[in-house]
Amino acid sequence: MKKRLGIISLFVMLFIAFITIWNFSYEKGMEEGYVPVLEESPNNSYIPAERGVFERSEFALEYSSMPVDKNHERSLDSYYDNRAYHGAPPSIPHPIKEEKSLGGNTCLQCHQNGGFVERLNAYAPVSPHPEMVNCRQCHVAQNSNTLFKPANLAQVHAPKVGVNNAMIGTPPMIPHQIQMRENCLACHAGPAAPKEIRVTHPERVNCRQCHLPTDRIVSEITPFTRTNSHKNE
Repeated sequence: MKKRLGIISLFVMLFIAFITIWNFSYEKGMEEGYVPVLEESPNNSYIPAERGVFERSEFALEYSSMPVDKNHERSLDSYYDNRAYHGAPPSIPHPIKEEKSLGGNTCLQCHQNGGFVERLNAYAPVSPHPEMVNCRQCHVAQNSNTLFKPANLAQVHAPKVGVNNAMIGTPPMIPHQIQMRENCLACHAGPAAPKEIRVTHPERVNCRQCHLPTDRIVSEITPFTRTNSHKNE
């Protein structure tokens, strides 16, 4: 009799355990699938070249909704004319408040988020690196009293617009270096952006998801480089 009760008790315990496990598994199976998102990567596994655009992405909608005045648009020619050579930091085309002024006190008042500047009657281009407040370290005034010696430097040709697609119908590739230009929206969005390279979808801030860098510009720097490359072939 005791043996029979022991077998029945064991059977009941196993049945209860089966029902409990089955019920737990069924409830878990009915939950929606998801991918857990970490608030901050423990290993800082971000790509530094892409970080800048995400840090400024909160202004993407502001860029896209800002009206564009056709009478004050910048063209690509004026964009390049404001540089000593292709890839150089843009010069300062307006009077400077103080010779030793730094970005946080003066420059970033207009160039951190852009917008129309009444006294200059122009849109202020957005700085891609507002965290670097010593602006005058790289940006110099166009009109200066200092003396420069003439130089015979090779001309660097800027990349052409509309010819840097990997294949027909694919997104344009990035024909320049990304260092110091991590925030793509600074040059490619908003009314201060050159109209030829102004993007139509600034709200899609993950630019590198579709646009990839290219090293083709290396072979287009100077005729001298192209000549040597043909000889090496």
